[in-house]
Amino acid sequence: MATIKVTQIGSPIRRTPDQRQTLIGLGLNKMHRTSELQDTPEVRGMIRKVQHMVKVEG
Repeated sequence: MATIKVTQIGSPIRRTPDQRQTLIGLGLNKMHRTSELQDTPEVRGMIRKVQHMVKVEG
């Protein structure tokens, strides 16, 4: 299965609790941390929710 690389580029400070939890669900909780995830519709939905705080590659 294909994988995508997600890097956190925005701070979760002053964001809603559900956006903070989404970042944690993606394996991100600090700036410039990268996580490699499988490309599934569920992960794509999580990325879409916090697209202003992450950079997607692949």
